[in-house]
Amino acid sequence: MAVQNETTRDRILEAAEDAFGEQGYHETLVDDIAGRTSLSKGGFYFHFPSKEDLFFSVIDRLANRLTIRAEGAAAKCASPIGGVEAALTEVLTRLGRRRRIAKVLLVQGYSMGSAFEQKRVEVYGRFAAVIQDGLDRAVVAGEISPTNTAVVARAWLGAVNEIVVNWVYRGSPTPTEALPVLRAILIGGLERPDSRLVTEETEGNDG
Repeated sequence: MAVQNETTRDRILEAAEDAFGEQGYHETLVDDIAGRTSLSKGGFYFHFPSKEDLFFSVIDRLANRLTIRAEGAAAKCASPIGGVEAALTEVLTRLGRRRRIAKVLLVQGYSMGSAFEQKRVEVYGRFAAVIQDGLDRAVVAGEISPTNTAVVARAWLGAVNEIVVNWVYRGSPTPTEALPVLRAILIGGLERPDSRLVTEETEGNDG
């Protein structure tokens, strides 16, 4: 029964993600989502007490996917700063391929007030932790100068958020188009002049 419930829950989340992406949060009715899963309203409310609860669960699901992909991309890199760049690239690339999903994740909940703000802070905290971890290791490796990595991580997220939100509403520049500039500003501004040499020596020793 537990497995069946989890499968049904996943079906609802998939349907809700598509519906919110296509129609927007406020325009999507519970009947719309239930209809996509062949569930009754009662079946829907058994798994999710409200549409708002479902919306936040969709955001959590999307954020978890992005975080896992960002961590995976970072883990493949020999140098910490390279891992940070890979994580940044992964997030922007993924969001850039799915404009409607980016809109769900970053934009659509603002009219919900403080509840969405709290969820946004929570989600951004997950991404910030990935960035900060990479920056902390980059400091230890001598790739960047000692700095307040918590502040830097949040500043990076602010820049990424602004790029993606502007793209969602205006269509350009796309996250992929913005990536080289962001890389130069966000990463290039932190690297020590000899950091490339340190990275090359580290990679050479690994070989």
